[in-house]
Amino acid sequence: MNIPKDPVMLLSFVNTQLRDNYSSLDEFCSSFGVDKAYIEEALKKLDYMYDKDNNRFV
Repeated sequence: MNIPKDPVMLLSFVNTQLRDNYSSLDEFCSSFGVDKAYIEEALKKLDYMYDKDNNRFV
């Protein structure tokens, strides 16, 4: 499955997946075969950072 390219859609998609299906960003990235740094950099452009304690981008 492809992940959204648009940063806003990516944010929504990743946070939903983390909430519903994955216990960590590492697990999500492994499952989707995507580089963790790519996700973090794309969402950093929107001023969102991964919050490990809450398992979501805030």
